[in-house]
Amino acid sequence: MITASPAERLSSPEPDWRESWRNAVTDAHELLRLVELEHLALRLPAGDAGFALRVPRGFVARMRPGDPRDPLLLQVLPQLAELEHAPGFVADAVGDLAAREAQGVLHKYHGRALLIASGSCAVNCRYCFRRHFPYGEEIAAAGQWRQALDHLRADRSISELILSGGDPLALATSKLEELSRGLAELPHVTRLRIHTRLPVVLPERIDGPFLAWLGGLRLQTVVVLHANHSREFDAGVDAACASLRQAGATLLNQSVLLRGINDDADTLGALSERLFAAGVLPYYLHQLDRVQGAAHFEVDDARALALVEEIRKRLPGYLVPRLVREVAGDASKRPL
Repeated sequence: MITASPAERLSSPEPDWRESWRNAVTDAHELLRLVELEHLALRLPAGDAGFALRVPRGFVARMRPGDPRDPLLLQVLPQLAELEHAPGFVADAVGDLAAREAQGVLHKYHGRALLIASGSCAVNCRYCFRRHFPYGEEIAAAGQWRQALDHLRADRSISELILSGGDPLALATSKLEELSRGLAELPHVTRLRIHTRLPVVLPERIDGPFLAWLGGLRLQTVVVLHANHSREFDAGVDAACASLRQAGATLLNQSVLLRGINDDADTLGALSERLFAAGVLPYYLHQLDRVQGAAHFEVDDARALALVEEIRKRLPGYLVPRLVREVAGDASKRPL
């Protein structure tokens, strides 16, 4: 595929990604109308089960009309099952709050610090492990990133900075530039990792100004995407991935194993193949974080291990993601 270089994209008119953001579907009844499933409205929980629906229209356009089991739809449509109490499913499933070191700064693993850069996402995935996170109190970008930069300055063991959220690319590029100016004073920070779903669900975000910022960083850059199914990819996502690579980023993907969405070997294999076709390496396949409201997505460990073993037989090793679980207090992700 031939795509425009970052410089060419800078010189050509582009749609404003913020307009697509503002135009997202936020009403479950409208979403069901768009996918021709209005008859399912009686199954919707009141108040979106306490977690607002949000999904870009471009992502909705990739759903199959009339299919109540569409794997993209099931990731975003509120379900009555979210209201059921499930033992072991809690608000802070991975111990984020215990790892807080400063405003919006989580420090769980040696050499790496994570910034809650933004509390906003372009899409609200129903299995989100931070669906109950107190974003109003914990945004690293507040106050020109001051507390976050102070923490990084004080701990010279930190070589990698991870931007997470919410989604860090929900921030304006000018806000990201503000952070990178602060990082210029911290030579021990040599790598920037960005965890984002926007190149997949809102590829317009990967615009000229953002690519110019990314390509101009002194840091090694890694962009970790989040896609769970091959049908999340289209030409727009491919173009966004190509532009990120041209700007110097290494692209990885992490998925979540989700019952009824990607819990079969054919689907997982197709996802790995589609990722590689877009220039992205499979990285992690996460067992579900046991967050309150997401129990209906869980796949048991025995089945998860069997699925990974099956795709290992079918694919080269570099296309087999590592099956892991995040356990609060562990020194790293726990391999299964």
